[in-house]
Amino acid sequence: MLPELEPAKLPADAIEVGRIADAWGIKGWFKVVPYSAHPQALFSSKRWFLLPPERGREPAFSGAVRLAIKEAREHADAVVATAHDIDGRDAAEALRGARIFIARSSFPTPAEDEYYWVDLIGLDIYNRQDEPLGTVRELLSTGPQTVLVLEHLQHGKVCERLIPFVSAYIDAVDLQARRIRVDWQTDY
Repeated sequence: MLPELEPAKLPADAIEVGRIADAWGIKGWFKVVPYSAHPQALFSSKRWFLLPPERGREPAFSGAVRLAIKEAREHADAVVATAHDIDGRDAAEALRGARIFIARSSFPTPAEDEYYWVDLIGLDIYNRQDEPLGTVRELLSTGPQTVLVLEHLQHGKVCERLIPFVSAYIDAVDLQARRIRVDWQTDY
């Protein structure tokens, strides 16, 4: 059975970073499916916020709760974690399907010229001629590179534009100004 978890309010900068897949072992560990290939935020934060699954299984808790993490580490293609107050397999199974949120302010500081995808979404893209090309709607990982997916208006219709997020095309990323300058033309 799941113990009483601490009710919490999601931080204003909360980012959904994964979900709890199932119990792992018999001592209260649980398996996490991260939404990132490099889930450093899961390892750096000792406070995770959980929300019940959006659909499917009946939640074992309601509203947002805070989970104090003892340890999180990589295991095969997933992450496994253990938390204070989660003792035994039954308690870990009760978390199955929970969505994990972490405050963006708790993410590790990225290296120079590295960015979290969540920080790029919503940025406006301009080319070297200062022509607007659109706004970043999402990013795609194609294996060797990441691609910015932009939304822009063309003749009153919402269209999509793809720009590889590589140094050959990206001149500057200014998170403060919420802009990215690229070497790209409006007719590409």
